[in-house]
Amino acid sequence: MSVNFRQRYNLYRTVVLIVALSLAGIMVVGCQSRELPPKEEEMVLRISSPVFQEGDKIPTKYTCEGQDISPPLVWTDPPSGTQSFALIVDDPDAPGGTFTHWVLFNIPADSRKLSEAIPTQAHLPNGARQGRNDFRRNGYGGPCPPPGRPHRYQFTLYALDQPIDLEAGVAKKQLIDAMQGHILGKVQLTGAYQR
Repeated sequence: MSVNFRQRYNLYRTVVLIVALSLAGIMVVGCQSRELPPKEEEMVLRISSPVFQEGDKIPTKYTCEGQDISPPLVWTDPPSGTQSFALIVDDPDAPGGTFTHWVLFNIPADSRKLSEAIPTQAHLPNGARQGRNDFRRNGYGGPCPPPGRPHRYQFTLYALDQPIDLEAGVAKKQLIDAMQGHILGKVQLTGAYQR
């Protein structure tokens, strides 16, 4: 009687173990084979220019030694909820500290590029506004470093959850302050120039 009980007990344990291992295997395989779509916040905003690559020399045409016009820029789809873009171009290598070359904001949310030679007027036809650069004028002012080592020029694009309620002609600091708490994403393209 006890032998029969022991055999049934061992058989029962074996069946339970096989079922448990089978269920665990099914769960592992199921978890591995199911790929979740990427979360929207994981999508990366990217910016580039058709006239220079990341870290490369900015063509002379877009500097004070050339036509001093803004280069073309393109970017990918922004984070969900983007209502406008802002762009700031800085030279962090300037002798007196960071020098601002361009302040542009309220770029429409459906924009995915800036054409070459954006006019330097305060208000653009698409509703965007231009701030004051460190040359003390509105719009783009191209690279114009002193002779010597190359300087970096950082084109920083911000995706914002609202348009910015500032007048044209503001300084970079005013724009940075107004953007606080409204930045959904930002991306940077860096070019270089040397005279």
